[in-house]
Amino acid sequence: MFRKSMKKDPELFQNVSEGLRRLYRTKLFPLEDTYRFHDFHSPALEDADFDNKPMVLLVGQYSTGKTTFIRHLMEQDFPGMRIGPEPTTDSFIAVMHGEQDGVIPGNALVVDPKKPFRKLNAFGNAFLNRFMCAQMPNSVLESISIIDTPGILSGEKQRISRGYDFAAVLEWFAERVDRIILLFDAHKLDISDEFSEVIRALKNHEDKMRVVLNKADQISTQQLMRVYGALMWSLGKIINTPEVVRVYIGSFWAQPLLVPDNRKLFEAEEQDLFLDIQSLPRNAALRKLNDLIKRARLAKVQAYIISSLKKEMPSVFGKDSKKKELISNLGEIYQRIEKEHQISPGDFPNITKMQEILNGQDFTKFAPLKPKLLEQVEDMLANDIAKLMALVRQEEAAMPSQTVHGGAFEGTMTGPFGHGYGEGASEGIDELEWVVGRDKPSYDEIFYTLGPINGKVSGAAAKKEMLKSKLPNTVLGKIWKLADVDKDGYLDDEEFALANHLIKVKLEGHELPSDLPLHLVPPSKRGTLGQEENTE
Repeated sequence: MFRKSMKKDPELFQNVSEGLRRLYRTKLFPLEDTYRFHDFHSPALEDADFDNKPMVLLVGQYSTGKTTFIRHLMEQDFPGMRIGPEPTTDSFIAVMHGEQDGVIPGNALVVDPKKPFRKLNAFGNAFLNRFMCAQMPNSVLESISIIDTPGILSGEKQRISRGYDFAAVLEWFAERVDRIILLFDAHKLDISDEFSEVIRALKNHEDKMRVVLNKADQISTQQLMRVYGALMWSLGKIINTPEVVRVYIGSFWAQPLLVPDNRKLFEAEEQDLFLDIQSLPRNAALRKLNDLIKRARLAKVQAYIISSLKKEMPSVFGKDSKKKELISNLGEIYQRIEKEHQISPGDFPNITKMQEILNGQDFTKFAPLKPKLLEQVEDMLANDIAKLMALVRQEEAAMPSQTVHGGAFEGTMTGPFGHGYGEGASEGIDELEWVVGRDKPSYDEIFYTLGPINGKVSGAAAKKEMLKSKLPNTVLGKIWKLADVDKDGYLDDEEFALANHLIKVKLEGHELPSDLPLHLVPPSKRGTLGQEENTE
């Protein structure tokens, strides 16, 4: 009955968060609850999970610069922050926005309904004593929250002495965050056993994963190439997917570069990473929608697995021996479900982990297959999600400027230290003289060999000369369009010089502007260009 009314109602959801919350509670949660999804995979979602700001999770071995990276982004110390070459951060710290500086300890944090951490209570006191929230007024934190994690050491001892399942906690966060940043130290590249285990635990979240090769200013270009190659090889073995994870190379702190040879590379990489982080608020609703779809697909598979096990169990005798047999033959059950219900192998949970959990379960209490519950989830995936997708696009269009501001993000936006300022097509942007004029005498020599008539060369004559650059026609066509300022189909000496300047810009590896910047407009055309625009 509820399903029918939801299909009929065109005004289903007022916003994406409210829509996701209602879909989860009415359609997905009943399926999860019936087939013990929360015992096997992930705790139930709460209201705060749908309303919270985008979160960035930082993971890495000790002394890779995780805490310094946060400090660099915010340009401000945060409560509870400790930095040093030894393993200093021994806690999970959620760095969030607050009106005043302060620290909320883990036990208090997991009972706060406004924070999305209540389900972390399941990891017990050993974890909660190592979990806190650092609150502070900071413009970066108005848009995102950042999770700092304990540095990962090498060796087995640390894993045993933690007192809680470190990889499981990280997996819990990975399901709920918008971006996972793995930090590596270019100066001492080493992936410990625990770090490998952690990366494998994050395997289902490769779409959220980014890699930062930090402290890259401490080594030479040749060493950096070798380190980068070694990192990619190591990650390929651990993640074991054909897709390459995006790696950003740089030195993410506000200190002078030790080896400044690769400054331009570091600046470009930092700009790319900042743009990626800045896009998180705009894409947050889409990420939550995507995560709900992933969760629904897994919940469906869970229902088929549990109901299959229930069906195979004898009603009276031999329950224990049958349980052991079913657990050892779980792979065959997976294959049968895969064929019967046309499910992709990638949608099935890790078989070893499932077998471990199944050992402690009472199969007789498992629920049989309830088609109505599965129909509700199918209806959600087929119909309701499509409506929400349309709503996501509407919300994005209504808030196009939703981005992360403040901190280090402001330093690279404008002014002479903005990325690419004074380079390529921007060269000469703040000079009084026309920048093309510097090389105009050499361009003029070529211009007059082309036999200009009334001070202008034809398109055919200019084309022969421009083709010598060996640039493709699509690029040369764009250069012609930019250089022919008065749009008369000919080039005078200034326009010809401008065309050659733009060819040089492109050959040096820079992008061409979509519109001709004012500082590149030939001096004799600056007045007429404004008049032409006004008449248009």
